[in-house]
Amino acid sequence: MRIGAIILVIWLIIGVIAGAQRHDYSGNVSCSKAGTILVTIVAGPLNYVGVNPKIGCKTPQPSK
Repeated sequence: MRIGAIILVIWLIIGVIAGAQRHDYSGNVSCSKAGTILVTIVAGPLNYVGVNPKIGCKTPQPSK
């Protein structure tokens, strides 16, 4: 169980590093950008073998 937790933490740290290298954390954060940041972190080392996750979403507009 302990080795699994260590592997998970290392996996997520690699994902955070990949997001920083792609400059995902700069600029305004929209729904799409937040989703892309999240899946980049979860993808972890897969980012370095060609996975380039992107999320697109639209937030509902307020009624008039």
